[in-house]
Amino acid sequence: MSSFYLSKPYQPPQAPQNLPLNVPWALFGGISPEQFMKQYWHKKPLLIRGAIPAFSLTNQNGEALESPISFPELAELSTQDTVESRLIRSKPWSFDHGPFAKKSIPAINKPNWTLLLQGMEAHHPAAAKILSWFRFIPDARLDDLMISVAGIGGGVGPHFDSYDVFLMQMSGRRHWHISEQKDLSLNPKLPLKILQHFRSEQDWILEPGDMLYLPPHVAHDGIALDAGCQTWSIGFRSPSFKELLQEGLWRLAESLENLPELEQKFADPKQEATASAEQLPDELIAQLKGQLHKLKLDQIDSFLPGITAYLSEPKQQAIFDGPNSPLKPKAFLARLSRENLLPHPQTRILSLGKQVFCNGESMTQDQGPRIGDAWRSLSAQKRLRTKSLQNIDKSSLYEAYLSGWLIFEE
Repeated sequence: MSSFYLSKPYQPPQAPQNLPLNVPWALFGGISPEQFMKQYWHKKPLLIRGAIPAFSLTNQNGEALESPISFPELAELSTQDTVESRLIRSKPWSFDHGPFAKKSIPAINKPNWTLLLQGMEAHHPAAAKILSWFRFIPDARLDDLMISVAGIGGGVGPHFDSYDVFLMQMSGRRHWHISEQKDLSLNPKLPLKILQHFRSEQDWILEPGDMLYLPPHVAHDGIALDAGCQTWSIGFRSPSFKELLQEGLWRLAESLENLPELEQKFADPKQEATASAEQLPDELIAQLKGQLHKLKLDQIDSFLPGITAYLSEPKQQAIFDGPNSPLKPKAFLARLSRENLLPHPQTRILSLGKQVFCNGESMTQDQGPRIGDAWRSLSAQKRLRTKSLQNIDKSSLYEAYLSGWLIFEE
C-alpha cells in the first residue's frame, strides 16, 4: 500500500485545438482517429494496451503513476449535492444515490463496493482535459466522463449500455469480461439493471493506462482487482428519434409565437354546402397545408434549430453563478483582449451552420456579425480571445458572461 500513497498523480495534457485526425495515436494503439471511426466505432470492441503511454513509461523507471484524482478527493466530491453520485454494493446487490455523508463511504480496503461519480469534467480539470481528447467525435454525441472507484471485488454487475463507451483504467487493475450475446434480458429480482444470463466470450485484465472501447449493446462486466481501482468512462449520448423530434417540435411551436401572420383567423368564403358535415373541411385542410408549406414545416431545416438547442442544454444538475464582481463592458473587453474566455465546465455549446446555441439558447440570433464570429470561435475552439469587439453591453456574449455561462481562464 505504501506505493499507493507515494506515487505521483498523472497530469493529463489538454488536447490541441486542431486534432491530427489522419496520423497514428497511442490512444488507439497506433491507428488514427479516422481509422478508428471507420473500423471500430459503432461496430466492434477494441482493447488498447498503453493507451496512455505515461503509465508504462513511468513503470519502466520503477515508479508508480496514479490517477489525477485521489480517492479522498472523489469521496469528498460525493458529499456535494452538485455532483451526481451513486454507491453500489454487491453480496447482496444494493445501491444508493448521493450526496453521501463521509462516514457512509466505505474504506478503500473494504471489498465489494463501487462509488460512481457522473459528469466529472465539470468538477475537475483533469477530467475535462481527458474529455478533450475525444473531440474528433461530434460534441452533440459526447455526454460526460464518469469515474468509478471501487474496493476489491467492486463492480456494477454484468450489463450493457445503449451507447458507445471508452473504459480507461486510471488506477489499480480491473478484470473485464465482454460478450456480444443477443440475450440482453435483465434479472427482474435485482435493484440494478443486471443481465440475467451473462456468458463471457472474451476477458482481459486492464492495467493503469489501458483502455477498452465498446460499441452499444456489448455486454460487459468489470471486477476491481485492487483497492482504489479507478475506471474513467467516456460515455456518449444516444437520444431516440422520438425524443429529438418531440423536442424539435416543441421548440418549433414556441417559435410560431413570433409570427404575427399566423394570428390571422381562418376564413372559408369558398366553402360549399356539404352533405358530410361531420368531416373536417377540405378547405381547412388545404389552407393549413398552404401555411405549412410557407413555413417550410415539411422540411428538416425547420426542425434542426430546435433540436440543436435541445442538445446544447446542460445537465439538470448544472448550476451557474454569475461573477461575484462582474466586469463593466469596457473592463470586460479589455480583459478579453489579453485573456481567454472559456465556457463554464457545465456549459454546452453547439453549432448549426453559422448559428450557435449555448445552454439551450440561440446566441447568434439578432446579433451583429462580430458577436456571431466570437460565438462561432467559442463553439469550435472552446475559447476566445479577441480585440475586435465593441459595444457588447447588450450582446449575448456579455449576457452569457454575467450569467456564469462563460468564464475567464484562471
